[in-house]
Amino acid sequence: MEGKLSGRRVALFAADLFEDIELYYPLYRLGEEGAEVVVVGPSRRTYQGKHGLSIEARAGLEDVRQEDFAALVLPGGYAPDHLRRQERLLEMVRGADGAGKPIAAICHAGWVPVSAGIVKGRRMTGFWSIKDDLVNAGAAYEDRPVVEDGNLITSRYPNDLGAFCRAIIAALSG
Repeated sequence: MEGKLSGRRVALFAADLFEDIELYYPLYRLGEEGAEVVVVGPSRRTYQGKHGLSIEARAGLEDVRQEDFAALVLPGGYAPDHLRRQERLLEMVRGADGAGKPIAAICHAGWVPVSAGIVKGRRMTGFWSIKDDLVNAGAAYEDRPVVEDGNLITSRYPNDLGAFCRAIIAALSG
């Protein structure tokens, strides 16, 4: 499909207990704009969402490099607590950050940039229960639908998905 994001590949990360809508909404919305969205998991397999949906990871972390993608998108739910333990993913996040590529995290997914060590001195938002984690890692917390600090795009929860996806699309098409 032709669109603003034609020719751009986006990594969308999945692990068990992802927040269903926070994975599927960006999957379809970025695809509508022409992006090739690749679902990446710790390994190639099916992952289960918190609310019953599932998704097949087309690639495992061992199959991809951050250089393969124009952006990294991290849905929330409980999956980020599993993903933040994957050193390969943390390396990808650090590499994408160093390259100035968009890194988008919603809800609890702010834990991943925290674990990658890229949040000190940056503005962020996230689900209210991770506010202390963000602040303790050195981020300035803002309670807003979307916060952009350079290439880092963060949102709070599913109600913010419209603003979240608009910010990702703008960053990728800018």
